Amino acid sequence: MILLNLLPHREAARKKKREQFVAAVVLAALVGVAVSLLAFSWYQAAIHNQRAINAMLDAEILTLDQQIKDIKGLESQIEALQARQRTVEDVQSDRNQSVHLLSELAQQLPPGVLLTKVTQTEQLVLINGTAQSNEQVSDLLRNLASGSAWFSKPELLESAAATMALPSKEQRALFNFSLRAVLMRAPDASLAPQAVAPGARQIP
Repeated sequence: MILLNLLPHREAARKKKREQFVAAVVLAALVGVAVSLLAFSWYQAAIHNQRAINAMLDAEILTLDQQIKDIKGLESQIEALQARQRTVEDVQSDRNQSVHLLSELAQQLPPGVLLTKVTQTEQLVLINGTAQSNEQVSDLLRNLASGSAWFSKPELLESAAATMALPSKEQRALFNFSLRAVLMRAPDASLAPQAVAPGARQIP
């Protein structure tokens, strides 16, 4: 006896395959959506962390900028204090310069030389005087250059011949000169040359 299946099995098989395909597509879509959500969440977390790091770096940069400004302010204050200290030291050093100036000129002045005017402008000293000969003027320049701890860079500006009337109605030839030199600030006396012009006057 032959049994025949009259049910539409082919249609049922196709329907079953179609349902499986739809389920697979839906599952794939759900998996894709889940993966996308996970990736989006991960990227969002990474962006949030990076923003937090950037904010922290910005705060540190602001702090460093403020510290740099403070350091620059301290450096300016230190420079101002150093300048003030140098000014005070210069004032203290210059306070007795006039005494050293006159004393040193007296020591280095050769015989036969008469000073008529001494002018000091800051550290520059202008000296005017009269000498009996040009050799005495040269001796004064040499003494100031090599025998003085307080003078440097002496330079002759002018030396002109002149005459002086004596009480006996005679005339004597003289030389009017002017020179300039730089007055040093508190030189080390132990390093200064000890040579003094012959006949120079010593002031205790």
